[in-house]
Amino acid sequence: MTYVFLETGRLRLRAFTEADVGHLVALDGDPEVMRFLTGGVPTPPETIRARTLRRLLHDHPGPGTRGYWAAEEKSTGTFLGWFEFRPLDDDSPAVIELGYRLNRASWGRGYATEGSRALVDRGFTDLGVERVTANTVTVNRGSRRVMEKSGLTCLRTFNSDWPEPVEGSEQGEVEYELTRATWERRRREQP
Repeated sequence: MTYVFLETGRLRLRAFTEADVGHLVALDGDPEVMRFLTGGVPTPPETIRARTLRRLLHDHPGPGTRGYWAAEEKSTGTFLGWFEFRPLDDDSPAVIELGYRLNRASWGRGYATEGSRALVDRGFTDLGVERVTANTVTVNRGSRRVMEKSGLTCLRTFNSDWPEPVEGSEQGEVEYELTRATWERRRREQP
């Protein structure tokens, strides 16, 4: 039985298993999915088997053990991609990085926002999280919109050294955040 970390109305976030290799090869093999990560260059299957899967199977200390969760459509069990919700520092669960990578068929259907909101809420209600952070390239409007709909606000724009620049990387990256204090204030203000 696979460990289910979180369920929403339409999603199930579960622990990765070795059997997910094929799903990951398909996900990271789509040039559009990889557009803002590798410039559209697919990740070789050997890299997914040797490095990617190992990273996704790693148990990070702190909130909910692992840090990466396979996302499935709850009604069908269809693999949609993954969500990241892991501590930036393995010694402290106070600051968590939020991330997501979903297959193209699931884009524009609200899954990224639904999963992100549920993770943020669980982090602040059950896991002792104090701050959630997320990054993307400035030009990745879709990802930025998900961050905003999930309650995060843009903290800063910064430049990084990209070993292989991707489309728009010259415009820098953005860091978004949501603190526990802001999240609690917003909940109190809701009607």
